[in-house]
This record gives sequence, C-alpha cells and structure tokens, in this order.
Amino acid sequence: MQFVDVILPIPIPQLFTYSLPNDLYTQIQIGARVIVPFGKRKVLTAVIAKIHQNPPQHYTAKPILEVLDIIPSVTQIQVTLMQWMADYYMCCVGEVLNVALPSGLKISSLSKIQIRPDVMWSVIKLTEQEQKLIQSLKKNEDMSYDEASEALGVENVYHIIKSLIAKEVILVFEEIREKYQPKIQKRIRLTSEYITETNLKALTKKLEKYPKQQDIYLAYLKQVPVFRDWTLNEEGCNKEILTKDITLSNSALQTLLKNAVFEEFEVIISRFEEYDANKEIRPPVLSLAQKKASEEILDFFATKDTVLLHGVTGSGKTEIYIDLIQKVLVSGAQVLFLLPEIALTTQIVLRLRKIFGNQMGVYHSKFSDNERVEIWQGVRQGKINFVVGVRSSIFLPFDNLGLIIVDEEHETSYKQHDPAPRYHARDMALVIGKLQNCKILLASATPSVETFYQAQQGKYGWVSLKERYGEALMPEISLVDLTQERKQKHLKGHFSQTLLDAMQTALQKNEQIILFQNRRGYSPYMACKDCNYIPKCSNCAVSLTYHMGEYELRCHYCGHIEPPPKKCPACQSVKIETVGLGTEKLEDDIKLFFPQARTQRMDLDTTRTKNAYQQIIQSFENHEVDILIGTQMISKGLDFDKVSLVGIFDADRLLHFPDFRAHERAYQMLTQVSGRAGRKKDSKGKVLIQTNDVEQSLLHKVVLNDYEAMYAIEIEERAYFYYPPFTRLIKITTKHINRGLSLESANFLAQKLMSKLGKARVLGPEAPLIHKIRNKFLFNILIKIERENIDLKTVKKFIYEQVEDILTEKAYKQVQISVDVDPL
Repeated sequence: MQFVDVILPIPIPQLFTYSLPNDLYTQIQIGARVIVPFGKRKVLTAVIAKIHQNPPQHYTAKPILEVLDIIPSVTQIQVTLMQWMADYYMCCVGEVLNVALPSGLKISSLSKIQIRPDVMWSVIKLTEQEQKLIQSLKKNEDMSYDEASEALGVENVYHIIKSLIAKEVILVFEEIREKYQPKIQKRIRLTSEYITETNLKALTKKLEKYPKQQDIYLAYLKQVPVFRDWTLNEEGCNKEILTKDITLSNSALQTLLKNAVFEEFEVIISRFEEYDANKEIRPPVLSLAQKKASEEILDFFATKDTVLLHGVTGSGKTEIYIDLIQKVLVSGAQVLFLLPEIALTTQIVLRLRKIFGNQMGVYHSKFSDNERVEIWQGVRQGKINFVVGVRSSIFLPFDNLGLIIVDEEHETSYKQHDPAPRYHARDMALVIGKLQNCKILLASATPSVETFYQAQQGKYGWVSLKERYGEALMPEISLVDLTQERKQKHLKGHFSQTLLDAMQTALQKNEQIILFQNRRGYSPYMACKDCNYIPKCSNCAVSLTYHMGEYELRCHYCGHIEPPPKKCPACQSVKIETVGLGTEKLEDDIKLFFPQARTQRMDLDTTRTKNAYQQIIQSFENHEVDILIGTQMISKGLDFDKVSLVGIFDADRLLHFPDFRAHERAYQMLTQVSGRAGRKKDSKGKVLIQTNDVEQSLLHKVVLNDYEAMYAIEIEERAYFYYPPFTRLIKITTKHINRGLSLESANFLAQKLMSKLGKARVLGPEAPLIHKIRNKFLFNILIKIERENIDLKTVKKFIYEQVEDILTEKAYKQVQISVDVDPL
C-alpha cells in the first residue's frame, strides 16, 4: 500500500500521512496539490512532500479524496525550501505553505443540500415551506444555501434545513471547487457557411434590407476584414466591441446570432496586457562607470555567488540590472528581480516592460488572486522567465534561476512580521541561490550594516559606483537650524523660512518639490491645553492619530476609530488641539502658503486602491503635480527629472528611537530621500533637513554622503555590545489580555531558557515601546547567540521545546507566544 506525507496549510508541527487509493497511483508526484479530509468536517488543499510505504503509527491514514494537479503546482525545490524555512524560522511548514501558495490555488468548500435517496415519504410530514424546498430540490438535484433561500423567498433558511435534516429528508455535503477562475472573453464570428466570397456577397446584399443588422455586419468587417483574408474569421472579434458601441443595436446582433449569421464562442485570455514577444530587445547604453561596474560584477560571479553593488542614489543601477538580466535570459535561465515596495514596481515596471515585453511577469499583493495564479502558472509552465515582485515572489515555482537581484537590499519591507513565517526575503534569496546554484546581486546606496560587513570580510564581492548617471550631480544637502529660526521668529508652523524661500524659488522656476514626513494623518495626536489629556486607543498603548479628511481619530495598529472629542473628557475644557505634524496637515499647510501649487499626497491612506500608486506617480512624472508630500514610500528608488528640492521634516525623531539600528536606519532614510533631488544633467538638486540639533554627527555624515564613516562607528558599537553581524538574535514575544499573566509566562520562559543558555545570552523580559496592541499586553525576551562555536540547530530545538512546554502548562495555555528569528 502506498502512502503520502502532505503539507497541510495549518499550524501543526508535522507532516500528515494519507493513504493512496489504487486509481491515483499513477497521478501522484511530489509537489502536486491534493484534496484531503482533516478532522470531522474539514477539507483542505495539501501539497505532497513525500511518497512512501510506511503507515502512520499513531492514527489510521485516511485516503486522499482527489488529485488536483497533473503537473505539480509546487516544485521539489519549493518543498525543500518550505521545510528549510520552517526549521530556520522556528514555525510550522504548514504556515510556510499558507503564505507561499496564492489563495487562488487553494480550494474552497461550499455547503450544499440534496434529497436523501432512502426517504420514506409516506411517514414524513412536511410544512408548506419544507414541501416547497423539496419540490425545488427535485428539479435541481442539489442546491446551495443561497439558492435555497432564493427559491423560498426568505432570508433565513437555516431553521428549515435543520428541520429537514432532523426528519432525515435531506443531507448536507461539501462541494469542493477551485478558487482560480480563468478570464473568459466572449467573441463572435461569421458562421462557416458564409466563409466563401459568393456567400459573403450574397449576405451583404441581403442585409441591405435590414439597416441595423447591416451596421453590425459592417462593424464586424471593419474589425475582421474577411474579404481580404478569410482565415481571420477563425479568431473573430471581441463581442464587447459591438455591444458597447452605442450606435449599434444589441437586438440586431441577437437576431444575427439567432439566424446563424454569427456564432458566439468563448476563449480564455490572460489578465495581463499582451506584448509583442518578437519585439527586438535593445540593450541599454551604459556609461563607462556602469560598464566597468557590470564587468566587475560578472568577474566576481566567476568566484563568488553573491555580489554587493554599492551605488550612490541616481548612479543608474537599473541600467546595470537590465544588462545583466538580458545576459541571463539569453542563456536560457530565469531571473527574479525583488523590490521592497509596490510603489517602486510602478515606475520600474514601465521601464522594464518596454524592453522585455511579455517575457516579464509582475507579482505583488495588489494583484487579485486570479492574477497571481496566472503569474504562478506562467512561471511553472516556463512561459514567464523573468519576474519583478515584492517579498512574496521568493515563493514562485522557479526551477532554473540564473540570477536574483535584490534592489534596495537594506529595506525593512523585505521582512515579514506577521503571520509566521517571519522571514526576510533578502536572506531567503541567498538560500534559494544555494538550492538553485544561481547568483545573487544585492544592491543599495545605503547597504545594511550586516551586508556591508560580509562584503568587507570578503564573503561577498563588492562593486562601488560613486558617480551619478548622465553627468547628473549629487544634491547639495544642508541642515536648517530650527532652534535658530524659532529664536528669530522665522518659523511658520512647521516650516522654516529657509525651506519656504527655497520652495518659492523652485516653483517660480517651474521645478518640482518632494516633502518627506514619515507620519501619516493630520497630526500624531490631540491634547488638552489645560490638563494635557491625550486621547488613546482603548485596545493599544498608543495615542490616536487625527485624520482631518475623515474627521476621526484612528489607531494605526488595530484600526479603532472614534470621533474627536469636542471637550476634554478629563477636565471638560474645550481647549483640545492637534499636536505635531502628519502628511495630511503638511498638505493642508502648503495650500495656505502656496495656493497656486498643485499638491499630491502619497501615503498608506492615499494608496489603498490597486492603481493608486501608478496614478500618483504618473501624474507627478507628467508634471501635473508640483509638490509631492509623502512618507517613506517616496524614499525608495523613484526617479523624477524635474525634482530640484527635497524638504525633510522631523529628522530628529528618526535618530532618537530606542533601537540599536536607529542611527543606521536614520542614515538610510535621509540619504535615500535626499537622493530623489537633482537627477537631471547639470542640475544640482537641493536638500534641506530641518533639525533642532545641527551638531548631531550622523546628520553631518548624511550631508557629506559618507556611508563608510557611519558604518565604521556602527560596526564598532555592534562588536562592543554583541549585536548583529557578530551575533544572531531571536526575539520571543508573549501576548495576553491579562498583563500579569503575560509577564508571568515571559518570566517563567526566560528562567527556563537561562537554565541552559545562561544569563548573558537571554535578555528580558521587557515590555516593548508599544506594550499593548489589540487589547493584548506584550513582553519580549531577546536571545543573543554567538555565530561561532555553537550548534544553532540544537539551540533552536531547545528554545522550541521550552516554548512548547510553557504552552502545555495549564496556567499559560491561553498565552500567545511568537518567535521571531533575526528580528528587525
């Protein structure tokens, strides 16, 4: 008897074994999706991980219900990767599968009802409504709950169905259906009898008597010139072209279809715009510096698997990527190009699409389930060999990768925080590189300290690109002293006079401006002037952010919303005012200072819809917008020729954050935002950073664009305090609605961990900066593990066992514990 071990998309720590019915022997392959029963009533989509002949020891194996794939949707390499991720990130392989597989490839089950075949009608008494439902069922064989509701004309049919089940008249079953639905296009064409010149002429003459039908016929001939080439009729034309033309009669079209002049048929089409696959691909023209960098990368690839391209903002890294991608695609291998944000895909996809056409796929969360399945299947079937995508793209079923490019490799957006697996896409790219024997190019103007350290140690190749592309100059960065401006009474709200003057000059020259403020909303919080009361979220330990457009206070952690108070709930004062600055208020202030300027905001609130990014970026690129205000979204890789000025607000807040990476991140953020200025040839952009501390040494390193000086200080501190890259970190978080229980379980766990790992390796528990989220109190334990002379697998196994032990204790069963390996 054959058995299979399957990965179930649920958080259980092991694979489950199922028996294989004889008729399915020949259909089974590793990576194929199967439908399996689980529990009393659940039906799940699972993926086969192993085929063998060993029955399970502790339970009776249930049979597989159905095999969904002839060609496995998941590759053997992906199965290996999922199991590796589960081990490394200390989670269940089912959690990895759940994140990896697009929803459209999972199965949904739909409850349906049908009449039992053995009903003794003579002894059954039915109500009028029950009889009506049975009559409908006799006509339809089976019905969904919604269909039953519609047949009876009532909203709630559950009590009727429950009664019929109790009387043993009907039974309920689950109809299994795949979520993915291909896109169907309805088309029309002339029926075969008219595809001769004689018959076409006769039809033309006949329809002269029927003007409305003739109009339809002539509109079709315009789309499909069959007199010139009769073979064109086979494909016909999209029916929508004729039905949406208001000058044409739909009833006339229906008559032509009824009279078999036309016939209607359906075709499956792609959800993505088709591009000419035969289009000649022209390589980019590289500058001498770019050509040298590209050659150095290829030289390093001869001896190293990973190379860091350290190129200043605006150095033209994209042209180097294109050059390398073309070389890999010509060799017949595949390419994955990772970007940290959907916002970045908008601009770069348009550039790449012009070059690579339909060889390229795009994969990110703003796509529908069906769109993502089409990209997945395109990669699996070898139709798509080049994909641009965000972190989830690492799960695509590549089997012949030649190159993975990780653009802006320092970005924290590559890290998945919730749910598990809490993976880092950059690090997973390195693992995939080893599994598929492919090369990895990491690129950034401000590499992460860990990546730069590996390059300095010689583990990665290091290629430096220190000049901007096309003779563009690096921007002139200046610090604006807010303390001085305040003393001189030059400050207008949150704007220094220096920044207002620079904005006025830029607008007069018809140039564009970017303003960066890394807080959305109108203001970070509201406060009472008399007693300093601040409205806080009832579920989280944070103040509520005021959004003026919606006139509401909103929690950015749990989504809680409430109206702003008209008077202080604490002291009844009416002196409630907004405090601080968000992007929405910044936009409001600009309308007062520069009423003629066209402004646009780019933050999470304005980019919720699918095409919002694209619309904002295109309008700014087309100079329909003068001033773009945004959060960190605008800091990443966007390229606009006419931006001459960048203004940065709240720089001090980035620096004074309780995190060992605060200075590194502040440098990266400020440098990346600054890099949006002055990308045009012979145009030196200007960057103004508003600060209350002009003596801050890190800000001067930003002004001088001195990454290596920042790195030297950071790496020395990390070595002294034993932080990455010199150690590995594992963060364990306990969560519970009872603060005392959350702390007690964290203390108990910390003691258990210290018993073997020692006090030096186990820090905490400590309450994080935001210690309550969604009504649950959080406590963190941080574990530092040295990189040498220690068995990491054994340490992780020990940690996992201690976490499991805690959860089996009766007192702590309701406590949630999450483990984050390599936290950011």
